[in-house]
Amino acid sequence: MGTVSNVLTGAAVVSPERRERVLTVIRDSGYHPNFVARSLKLRQTRILGMVLADITNPFFAQMVRGAEDAALKRNYVLLTFNTDDHVEREKHAFSVLRSQRVDGILLVVAPGPKKPSHILDMLKTGGPLVCLDRVPPGLKVDSVTVGNFAATRECVRHLIALGHRRIGIVAGNLNLQTGRERLNGYLAALRDAGIKVAPELIRKGDFHMESGYQLGLELLLSKRRPTALFVSNNLMTIGVMRALAESGLRCPQDLALAIFDDMPATQVLQPPLTAVAQPAYTIGQRGADLLMDRIESKLADRAPVTIRLAGELKIRESTTGSRPGKGDSNLEPRVLGGGGKIPLSI
Repeated sequence: MGTVSNVLTGAAVVSPERRERVLTVIRDSGYHPNFVARSLKLRQTRILGMVLADITNPFFAQMVRGAEDAALKRNYVLLTFNTDDHVEREKHAFSVLRSQRVDGILLVVAPGPKKPSHILDMLKTGGPLVCLDRVPPGLKVDSVTVGNFAATRECVRHLIALGHRRIGIVAGNLNLQTGRERLNGYLAALRDAGIKVAPELIRKGDFHMESGYQLGLELLLSKRRPTALFVSNNLMTIGVMRALAESGLRCPQDLALAIFDDMPATQVLQPPLTAVAQPAYTIGQRGADLLMDRIESKLADRAPVTIRLAGELKIRESTTGSRPGKGDSNLEPRVLGGGGKIPLSI
């Protein structure tokens, strides 16, 4: 029975031949280990919880794949919960996962209080927690994120280099780190180029499709519409593209469009979209590995680990085929090359 346990848990090395014989017997007999009984004995369930903002968003779906693959390699199981960015649903997910004695939680935090009580409670009791993509302000916690500020600044600089001066932005939820960092990257790019910030070109959305549509229409139908637009995530981009179609404007002839999040469809849309690509799969994978290292006491101390990954600007025809009208620019445009890639080192 000890060999069976070692095969199932990975607690000790078993030869490939013996491992295959054990797995064959398990499959043929329909054996299912009693994880509840084992968790009571070992005080470990080998189950990870994952709490997400929006499972329908392709970015988060890829993150789940990365976390799940990492967990399976180390004989853990992943349970996922969707919050739709509602903090009350996030609290409920935490309550359920902790009652099920999960070994640790991966969290994409919902917008809410600056110091959420359910997260503070878990940290106080020493429960392993890794934040992905977003980090609640003021909390010392393990995290895996992307350099939102630098990536956005580089993307907007690309628009400026093409000669654009009236550059709009559909920003995300500013109660979230990602929303604030992307807006600040946009503002920094304008300041670096000596371009005065125009408040009427800034729209504050919520990272969801409908806000992209409504705010996109506002910008596109304004008396002095932007010649270029940066959209802060993929779902809002879908809304903006609907607004673009309804307004009768063309991209890139009438409006250059650059976005944060390289959706699977961005390369097949007409025109293909210039986008900041995030390593979503790697975020989930690295986050799960960090969480399991905490669970297994493989880290030297309790000091929070911060992993910050780089984005990649993928330049495509939605920007390189565009030129602002005369009078909108006082600088010569500089073409960076269609279809090129600029790696962003954060």
